[in-house]
Amino acid sequence: MNALRLARNDVHEVQVGERRILFHIPTTSLFEVDQVGGEVLDLFREQDWVSEPQVRARFDGRYPADRVIETLRDFIDLDIVTGTDTAKRERGPVSIREYPISTMVLNVNTGCNLSCTYCYKEDLTAPAAGERLDFETAVRAFELLLSEGAARERVNVVFFGGEPLSNMPLIRQVVDYAEGRAAEIGKTVDFSLTTNATLLTEALVDYLDAHRFGLTISMDGPKALHDKNRKTVGGRGTYDVVARKAAMLLDRYRSRPIGARVTLTAGVTDVLAIHRHLRDEIGFFEVGMAPATAGDMAAFNLNEAELAEVFDGMKMLGRMYLEAALEDRNIGFSNMHQLMTDLAEGTRKSLPCGAGLGMLAVDKDGGLNLCHRFTGSDLPTFGDVEQGIDKARLGQFLEAAQDRSGRPCETCRIRNLCSGGCYHESYAKFGDPQHPVAHYCELMRDWVDFGIDVYTKLMAENPGFFARHIEPRRAMS
Repeated sequence: MNALRLARNDVHEVQVGERRILFHIPTTSLFEVDQVGGEVLDLFREQDWVSEPQVRARFDGRYPADRVIETLRDFIDLDIVTGTDTAKRERGPVSIREYPISTMVLNVNTGCNLSCTYCYKEDLTAPAAGERLDFETAVRAFELLLSEGAARERVNVVFFGGEPLSNMPLIRQVVDYAEGRAAEIGKTVDFSLTTNATLLTEALVDYLDAHRFGLTISMDGPKALHDKNRKTVGGRGTYDVVARKAAMLLDRYRSRPIGARVTLTAGVTDVLAIHRHLRDEIGFFEVGMAPATAGDMAAFNLNEAELAEVFDGMKMLGRMYLEAALEDRNIGFSNMHQLMTDLAEGTRKSLPCGAGLGMLAVDKDGGLNLCHRFTGSDLPTFGDVEQGIDKARLGQFLEAAQDRSGRPCETCRIRNLCSGGCYHESYAKFGDPQHPVAHYCELMRDWVDFGIDVYTKLMAENPGFFARHIEPRRAMS
C-alpha cells in the first residue's frame, strides 16, 4: 500500500468506560472501535505518515492480516485515513436560491409589562410606548409564509414581543385568519408563543388550549433567583405572580406539554436547584437553560468562571438525566434531549440554525429580520412583507455563513453540530453575526463529549428510551 495519514480534523475519540467511541466528524456518526481498530488508530496518531512496512511491523503475528486490512479499508472508506497530504473539504458553501420557510415570527408588540434586566430585545419599550404590529401587516406576513412555504404541509406562526399577550386582539385576529386560509388550501397551521405568564387568565388559557398553542414560560427558578432579574417596570420581583399563573396554566392546559425557559445570568447559575424547582415543584414538562454571555448589559453576562460553573451544573444534571433514563424515566432536561437528538440523528448543520432559511421574523414595520432577536437592531432587514424576501442579499449572507475557510470552525470537531453558534450572540458580542461564538467553544466541545458518553451508555442499556421519550418531542413541538 502507499503511505497513509490520519485525517486528524475528521475524527475524534471519546473513552466511555472500557469502550473506545469514534466520532466521525464529517457525518456526526458514532462508531465503537474494537481492539484492532484502536491499535490501528494509535499507530496513525504516532506517525505523520504510515507505510506498509510499519503496519506489518506493528501487527504481523499479533492479528490475522485480513482483519488489519479490513480495518484499514473501513477507515479509508470513511476518509479517516487518506493518501493525500491535504485535508478533504467536506462541502463548500451551497448556493441558496429558494427559501422554503416554515416559520414566521410576528413581533406583535415592542412593549412589555416587565423590565427584565438582561433582556436582549433591542426594540423593547415600556407598555405605554409599545409599538404594535397591525393586522394588515400580519396578513401579508402570513401570505408570504404560505407562498414561500408552498411545499410545506405545516407552517408555524410564532407570536413574540415584548410580551405577546399584551396584544391579544391582534393574536385572535391572526389565528382566525390563518386557520381559515390554511383550511382553504389544505395546510395545517400551528401557533406558538413565549410569555412571562403575568397576563394569563383562565379564559385566555382556555382560548390558547382550544387552538393548541405551543407555550413556553420564561421563568428563572426559585423566588430568590427569579426575582433577581425578572422585575416589573416599577422594580418589583415577579415570582409570586408568575408561579401562581404557571400553576393555573399547568392545571388547565391539555393540548400540548408546557416547558420553561431559563436565562442563566450573573448570580443565577444553580442549574440543579433551578431545574428541581421548575420541573419537580412547579410541574413544567421540560426545562431548558440558556446562558447569557453577550447581552448589552455586561453586568448581567456570565463571566468565564460562572460560565464554567453553569456547564458543570448542566453535566451534573445530565448525569441525573442518564440515571433516570436508564430506569426509563424522563426528567425533562431540554438541553440533553436536544443533544441526544442531534447524536441519534447524525445532525449535520452547515448553518447554526434555521434563521433566514426556515424562519424569518417580522417587525412592526413589516421588515423581514434574520430572527426575532434582530428586530429593532441595526442589522439591515432582508426585504419586507410587501415586496417579499430580498433573496439575493439573504443568499449572500447565508452562503458567507457557510464558508468556514480560514476560521476556527474549519477544523473544530463539533463544526457540524454548532456551525459557529448563534448569529445574535455573535452580533451582540463582536458586532458581526457571522463571527464564531469563540468565548465558549471549548465548553461546547466538552459538552458534546459528555453527550457522546451519555448517548453511548443509553444506547447500550436502554435504547428504547429514544423512541419512547425523545422522538415524540418532534410530534409535540
